[in-house]
Amino acid sequence: MRGSQSHLSHAWSRGMARAGFAGALALGLTFVDLTAQGPAGNGADGARADVTFSKDVAPILQANCQICHRPGSVGPMPLLTYRDTRRWAPRMKDLVSKRLMPPFHLDTGIGIQDIKDDWRLSEADIETVVAWADAGAPEGDPADMPPPIDWPAEQEWQLEDLIGPPDHVIKSKPFDVPAEGGDTWWRPRVPTGLEEDRWVMAFETRPSFPAGRQVVHHAIPRLLRLNEEGEYQRIQSLSEYAMGKVGEIVPGDAGRLLKANDMIEWDAHYYPMGYDVQGDQVELGIWFHEEGYKPEFQQDLRLYPLRGDIALAPGGTAMTQGFHRWDHPVRLDSFQPHGHVHLHAMSIQALYPDGRLELISMVTDFDARWHHSYIYEDDVAPLLPAGTVLVMTGWYDNTAENELTPDPEIWYARGSRTGDEMSHAWLAVTHLTDEGFQRLVEEREAKLTTDEDGDSNDDNN
Repeated sequence: MRGSQSHLSHAWSRGMARAGFAGALALGLTFVDLTAQGPAGNGADGARADVTFSKDVAPILQANCQICHRPGSVGPMPLLTYRDTRRWAPRMKDLVSKRLMPPFHLDTGIGIQDIKDDWRLSEADIETVVAWADAGAPEGDPADMPPPIDWPAEQEWQLEDLIGPPDHVIKSKPFDVPAEGGDTWWRPRVPTGLEEDRWVMAFETRPSFPAGRQVVHHAIPRLLRLNEEGEYQRIQSLSEYAMGKVGEIVPGDAGRLLKANDMIEWDAHYYPMGYDVQGDQVELGIWFHEEGYKPEFQQDLRLYPLRGDIALAPGGTAMTQGFHRWDHPVRLDSFQPHGHVHLHAMSIQALYPDGRLELISMVTDFDARWHHSYIYEDDVAPLLPAGTVLVMTGWYDNTAENELTPDPEIWYARGSRTGDEMSHAWLAVTHLTDEGFQRLVEEREAKLTTDEDGDSNDDNN
């Protein structure tokens, strides 16, 4: 193992940037005013009359945009130089001011805001880009440009710079993707290749590069384990690839167990893009805890369905809801809404045993072109007592106002194809004991008291 879990929890965002990819106490709700956050590592101090590309905008692009907007990556145009960028200034102003770029859809100012690897720009950065566009997109002194970033030419594991290369890699069986056709699913079973049982601290699923990135809609490695009858049954999903997602790191007090005789069942959804892709393989990277490690708790990743008929009439809307109740205390470590082009919004709420209802997270402007797993910071990940009901709600839009709908004049329904609709949430959940739950609550209470005492002392000085 290349670093302690304590180090990982503090270094997540920093490591992701280097890697290039970039009661109420129990819930852990915090509300952050993004206007108070500093610039995203770029030194910009908000909108100014003398804002220029070289001195102010280029550092913002390097820190937040160029990972996608460069040759060979997924962005539609490069944003490396002034010449690349100047023509896009009005569009950049529009998308950045609406918080549509960088693509991070979690609502601000409502629900939990402390998210690991948060892509959202600070208000200072937004004001800088807007001021630059309003001023006519001046270049400034080229000598003020920061040194260019040496972006890798080949695909890297997104977690590699943080925790090193994976200890073990499991590949799907090869699959030929034709140039033309419709949605195709590839579901081969493969052995884990392990010789002994191991506890896992991180997973990452990725498509092949570069062709696989274009034709893989999603890919899910599902864990199969022998039951008492000697048959393999599905235990959980280990990870998922969808455009925009980073790998999963399990909290330091938890783990996921892989047994030597487990199998992986791949669920790879392909869609032809006009060219043949021969022998494509999807990969699962695995990082192990050190030998002998035994976690206090176990975590799993599951798909939690939202029920209801998604019958989208021409120009119509729909709503779905899902409910899940745990008979033991849990910690909710991450939330990822999932739907296709008609999913407009999704929320998750906690209905406590005493009848209180609290919002955990809300995504109002979901965009199926970019998926995020919102991983809560350790100190705010919701702690839910036994009997809590999770309420998940999704809203769908087939009106002309939805620019992503292929044709608002026809019907759409629930299904698995790219042109159909889906409704579920991916949740990573750590299953707690009663004693463990109580200890975590008390630790948060103690930290909150310490932080409040520190703030009070600062106010008095």
